[in-house]
Amino acid sequence: MQFESFGGPVGLADRADPAPSADGVVIAVESTGLCRSDWHGWQGHDSDILALPHVPGHELAGRISAVGPGVRAFQVGDRVTVPFVCGCGICRYCAGGDAQVCPDQWQPGFSGPGSFAQFVAIPRADFNLVALPEAVSMDAAAALGCRFATAYRAVAQVGAVQPGETVVVLGCGGVGLSIIMIAVARGARVIAVDTEPGALSLAQSFGASEFVDARTHADVPAAIRDLLPVGADVTFDALGSIDTCRSAVESLRPRGRHVQVGLLPPAEVGDRASVPMHRVIGLEISILGSHGMSAKGYPEMLALMAEGRLDPQRLVSRTLTLDEAPAALERMGIDPQPGVSIIHP
Repeated sequence: MQFESFGGPVGLADRADPAPSADGVVIAVESTGLCRSDWHGWQGHDSDILALPHVPGHELAGRISAVGPGVRAFQVGDRVTVPFVCGCGICRYCAGGDAQVCPDQWQPGFSGPGSFAQFVAIPRADFNLVALPEAVSMDAAAALGCRFATAYRAVAQVGAVQPGETVVVLGCGGVGLSIIMIAVARGARVIAVDTEPGALSLAQSFGASEFVDARTHADVPAAIRDLLPVGADVTFDALGSIDTCRSAVESLRPRGRHVQVGLLPPAEVGDRASVPMHRVIGLEISILGSHGMSAKGYPEMLALMAEGRLDPQRLVSRTLTLDEAPAALERMGIDPQPGVSIIHP
């Protein structure tokens, strides 16, 4: 599946099978997630790094079909997934376990052809690939790559949510529902905010205890203060909009923490994105960004999955064939679907 112009038609095309780089592998894709980040790419919000014609897709799981001569830790047939940010493996950030901010990072579906295809090539395999236990399904693993892994690090490491804390999640799509599941598993009280009844219903099933329907509340922070008079301990903007970011910051208690997870690409919001800095200063609020999770962080998350404390499979709300994927991508801007959509190439 590819597009030849930003915002233009998306369709299927025949392409040559990729070959592995010396340090890379080729993965036969079995499951891949359809994410709003893919929609941003199609719209041209990442036009500085995308080469046309382009194959999107950055959340994936499958089996290795070819291995470069320099790969030592993996072999053909291995079940694997990969973070949506692949690090160089040698810089100070990669050495410290923070490949998600590697200056020389490579992202499938952005830096090169992605996983909306039968095969995808991944570089620096020994550093970036994650072996999948047999107990983890391909669909669940595909949901990990961007949304669930991003949410895990945002909640457990960046936001450092603690038992008994109050958490507000704005936007209950795939990443928002993941944040809710993980925050609840850590013992937090979660308030969910969205405009869609279906999304709020899913948020309830994932453990949110209170809800704000943004369609019927013109002042979302005021509605949250009705539930939390002092304000929230931690807020997460899981959508990525000017309004949700501002509402999140305005909903915090003194010395609260805001974690921005949803994208606010300059091509979409220009210079209009703003944070009420007088509140940040006066209440000593912490503003934090969270951008994925490196392969080094996966074992901890996979262990919790094995224990049954986390179940990303529950995020999967529909499955699509590759033939159905172009229309689904094109409709994401006007018809966002709750949960996670998985494509089976």
